[in-house]
Amino acid sequence: MNREKRTEIFRRLRAQRPHPTTELNYDTPFELLVAVVLSAQATDVGVNKATDRLFPVANTPEAILALGVDGLKEYIKTIGLFNSKANNVIKLCEQLLAFHGGEVPRDRAALEALPGVGRKTANVVLNTAFGEPTIAVDTHIFRVSNRTRIAPGKNVNEVEQRLLRVVPEEFKRDCHHWLILHGRYTCVARKPKCGECIIADLCEFPRSQRPV
Repeated sequence: MNREKRTEIFRRLRAQRPHPTTELNYDTPFELLVAVVLSAQATDVGVNKATDRLFPVANTPEAILALGVDGLKEYIKTIGLFNSKANNVIKLCEQLLAFHGGEVPRDRAALEALPGVGRKTANVVLNTAFGEPTIAVDTHIFRVSNRTRIAPGKNVNEVEQRLLRVVPEEFKRDCHHWLILHGRYTCVARKPKCGECIIADLCEFPRSQRPV
């Protein structure tokens, strides 16, 4: 795919969603960090149901530590893998207080050193909370990037690195959200909605494989 085509794709995605953002509910970088940690192998809707109950009660490292592991589990037990996630969030809170004054660090290495935080989570926090032009490649972005040929790659790291190279600078900050939302609602896994896709004429997904 050439630069002109990629540029037009992102122009259309921007026109469709001028101010994209995460669908996780949050008000502070700490709330976002906790929500993203909880969202691994879970839906945003499911995480929001839990955090809409949790955050009014505890939305700081100190308050969550006061709940303890068992207390936290009561709020997040509807989320998959809640046992391990509760342990990670408690340890994460301990480290934020011990090493970062209770604040979420604006630094990739520091974020990735926190329990339960990998590269994808760090990218989401850096992008959404701090406005960094990072790209967190999840299953939606991986699928859209390969299917459309915007940035094909064999794994999420390859796709991330290619997107960082080929996405024009003016679109980098928001392309993460555009691609996730496009994959979540239009370029879905089993039967992509090519007939209602705003970039169908630019997409390089073979027409013979598109649903009729």
